[in-house]
Order: sequence, then structure tokens, then C-alpha cells
Amino acid sequence: MRPHTYEITFTGEAGTAVRAEFDDCEVNVGSGTTTLRAELPDQAALTGLVLRITGLGLDVVDMHRVVPPPED
Repeated sequence: MRPHTYEITFTGEAGTAVRAEFDDCEVNVGSGTTTLRAELPDQAALTGLVLRITGLGLDVVDMHRVVPPPED
């Protein structure tokens, strides 16, 4: 099974301490939200990441798999 890339957005602008909790992800802070982008090997890893987010009391507002562009 090949890994998939996911983006998970939660409310709030992550500060330094929260960003440090996700040093294994690309973290993009926007206006009122933070988006994590990670390549994950399987569903168990995805579940673990979501549990890390919710364990910090953060509210997930969007989660989706990033579809790679078609290969030529």
C-alpha cells in the first residue's frame, strides 16, 4: 500500500507550542485556521494524527486526501 497525503484544518492560529507538536507535518497558519499536511502510510497513522489534534482540544473543520495530479 502506498502512502497518501492528507490535509487537516482546525480552528485557531497555531502558535509555536502547537506547531512543535506537529513537527512531522507541514504546518500552514491562515486567518483563523491552521492546516496540517502530511504524507501518511495508512489509516492507523491518519487516526493517530486526528487523535493528536483532538487531544489538544482543537476542533477539526476539514479533512481531505490530496489527490496527486495525473501522471503523463
